[in-house]
Amino acid sequence: MPRSLLVLLLLVAAVAGSWLARSAMSRWRDLRAAQTYELAAEARPVLVRAGAAVLCLMCVSALGVAALAGLRPGRVAVRQAVAAVGTERPAAAAPPAPAPVEVLFSNVSRPAGGELLQGEVPGPDGRPRAVRVWLPAEYRQEPAARFPVVVVHSGTAGRTADQDLPDVFDGAASAVELGRARPFVLVAPEAPSGTGHPCDLVTAVPQAVADDQALRAAVGAVFRTRPAGPDGWAVLGVDDGAPCAAAAGLTRPDLYGAAAAVSGRYDGRALAAAAGEAPAGTAARLLLAAAKRDTDGLASAREVQAALRDVGARAEVRISDLVQDYSADREQLRLVRVAMQYLTEQLPKP
Repeated sequence: MPRSLLVLLLLVAAVAGSWLARSAMSRWRDLRAAQTYELAAEARPVLVRAGAAVLCLMCVSALGVAALAGLRPGRVAVRQAVAAVGTERPAAAAPPAPAPVEVLFSNVSRPAGGELLQGEVPGPDGRPRAVRVWLPAEYRQEPAARFPVVVVHSGTAGRTADQDLPDVFDGAASAVELGRARPFVLVAPEAPSGTGHPCDLVTAVPQAVADDQALRAAVGAVFRTRPAGPDGWAVLGVDDGAPCAAAAGLTRPDLYGAAAAVSGRYDGRALAAAAGEAPAGTAARLLLAAAKRDTDGLASAREVQAALRDVGARAEVRISDLVQDYSADREQLRLVRVAMQYLTEQLPKP
């Protein structure tokens, strides 16, 4: 309902409630006076007016909450249709579209100079799943801009990527501060909980990516992001989430313009087989990054590159092996910067 209509109804309810309350008080005083002089008087008019005044007060409270919900920073209400995820079916056999649901995103914290919000979007099975959205500092500074999106995949069932890697936002913010990347909106959906290995699920069933049509519709409706698709959306995974990002990027180039996988261990043959079934006409673009001392991670990345080359997959794969620092945490921060720089270079400028 338009906010202007809500405000109008709120004013009407407030005026009516005020009049009824004053009328009830007047009747009550008359009733007390009549009882004092032992005159006959009915209490029913007082009770009716008092009850109506209370009802108006409840209406004012409900309408006030509804009118202010859309204005409160960090809590946004949006109506969006939940679309089923799966293979396409003929129009005659398609099930009826589900009723729109209300998705709320609320403030969680303010990491890395930005703002972290969380909401719940129904999944393909109808169960709500957590979705966290990080808005960079530039989001408030540039109110007319639309920002590209990086979907950060988690490799832990039932968790979002930032719960395992809270420093991922610091890496993204520092890349912007150093002038190496543009500001992105980071979307961290909860990994599917029906399997202990969400990344294996994405490799086997590319349609099972965590950011399905319903999630993309919710994010696009609430936040100022670029339209969902390869021109404005990319994917990132770190550590256990790296195979998810690699699988999503290789199998769904129709959804992501680029993918970056950091410090992961991969099943090269499975990824190559899945990439062979990717939509034709679009080449996947993938960065596999690992620290210089991470010999196992680099070996796994080169196996993926070789496996893709052997099957003739349409994929442009780069390997980053130059990052070196005094601690693993510092190396991970720098690797995230490298990933954000790569995604910036690969996505077209607005």
